[in-house]
Amino acid sequence: MRACLILGLLALTAAQRAPAVTAASFPNDERAIVHALNRLAFGARPGDVDRIRKLGLSAWIEQQLRPERIDNPSMNSRLERLTTLSRPPEELAQDFMAARQARRQRQLQAGREETSETMRPEGQRPLAPNAAGQGDRRALVEMAEAKILRAVYSDRQLEEVLVDFWFNHFNVFARKGQTEIYVAEYEREAIRPHILGSFRELLGATANSPAMLIYLDNWLSADPAAASRLANTGRPGGANRRRAIRPGGQRAGRQPSANTAPARMPRGLNENYARELLELHTLGVDGGYTQQDVVEVARAFTGWTIGRPADPGFRFVGAMHDSGAKKVLGHSIAAGGGIEDGEKVLDILASHPATARHISFKLAQRFVSDAPPPALVDRAAATFTRTKGDLREVVRTIVTSPEFFAPAAHRSKVKTPFEFVASALRATGADVRQATGAVRALAGLGMPVYLCQPPTGYDDTADTWVSSGALVNRMNFALALSGGQLRGVSVSDPPSGGIEAARQHIVRDALSGDVSTTTLETIAKAATVEQVLALVIGSPEFQRQ
Repeated sequence: MRACLILGLLALTAAQRAPAVTAASFPNDERAIVHALNRLAFGARPGDVDRIRKLGLSAWIEQQLRPERIDNPSMNSRLERLTTLSRPPEELAQDFMAARQARRQRQLQAGREETSETMRPEGQRPLAPNAAGQGDRRALVEMAEAKILRAVYSDRQLEEVLVDFWFNHFNVFARKGQTEIYVAEYEREAIRPHILGSFRELLGATANSPAMLIYLDNWLSADPAAASRLANTGRPGGANRRRAIRPGGQRAGRQPSANTAPARMPRGLNENYARELLELHTLGVDGGYTQQDVVEVARAFTGWTIGRPADPGFRFVGAMHDSGAKKVLGHSIAAGGGIEDGEKVLDILASHPATARHISFKLAQRFVSDAPPPALVDRAAATFTRTKGDLREVVRTIVTSPEFFAPAAHRSKVKTPFEFVASALRATGADVRQATGAVRALAGLGMPVYLCQPPTGYDDTADTWVSSGALVNRMNFALALSGGQLRGVSVSDPPSGGIEAARQHIVRDALSGDVSTTTLETIAKAATVEQVLALVIGSPEFQRQ
């Protein structure tokens, strides 16, 4: 028995130390480049394969792992008309409420006009509703447009893939309460800056984001005794008057007293955030926590809330906090603490071995296969632990591994609707003047942007997205794109030389010539260039990455 254990430990150690693909042995053939573009980017654009071959695939991957060093000038001009992206939540809140009020007034006016319809002179009709009635949704629409544009045009492709991954991991549903006014800030400040940094910093940034606090109801979570006291007095009391501190020790900007009351009175202890923090964000469903751990974590985060609508943002309200002693996953947290209780919980979770494995599994599942090789997950988890959660190094371990380039990984994953739409726009060299048509198409494909209701986020595995109905919808999108019916989008003109030349050109650009005989026979039946393009985009090969 002991000999078996020793052999097992030696095997595990060897797996964890298995080398990455070295620069000398790094593949640089077209198949490997296309595979990397499908996994570390949203597919290839015309000319990408030749450009990366000249640069070297190893060098390109290293560039993508350092997105801050990549000039990305074209994105600024494409995003500049989307003015809500950089606006602070308090301004968006004012616009949100003003638009809602205007819409109510129009609805009342429409009701009065309908009532008096019989008194109108014959032939007159009520005026159409003002388009500004959608003003309370403008921020979300522009966020969705920006996501499409970045996926299609950004030179920092791995950055956009990881922003999509981590937003989905720490999902918030934009239509819950006033979450919508915080979504842009959430992605801009909580997700994007940390995707290749410290997992602990990423975890802390999401934990104190108003978007997350509202979505999972922690902004109303309070010690039951404190909730009763606040309900009776209408204002917080207590002794903890320190200013709010963001996770990581940095003081939050423009923070009033820690006892600033939230916009609504608390309702007692709420376990929603605590449960998802353990099950989804860190340890995983099999991470070894108990229901009592959920309760203790929820107690630690009482008082993590938001300010009033006129001055929104993270607040720690001491009067809402349960300052009693707590025990989380065997770690004791002494009585008398305040915001530090939640910080200690985040420290415990970020350094837990189950978190290292859960995060490594999800990243390997995203980049390698729906059922990633256990040895790769082990090595990635070892990197996570050794580097104290350095996400750049964890990703590097995965995307430079032999398993990443293994033949079994090639086209082993089905594209999600977002990946399908973005890759189709890239493969066709599309000119996306306005992305609202693509945004609507995503909703029709079952993946509306920023509108996934469950905290699990959208699934990343084939079983969710493969069905006869889903494939029909994808073919309909391909037909709309190729036929110029997608609003705000046009594809490149085919090369001269007739339909046969166009067929060869499209198959080469969109599929890199890696296509089955059956698909080629189907494409050969197309009578027009538009049909060729639609059949290629709708082909089984293009559905996979």
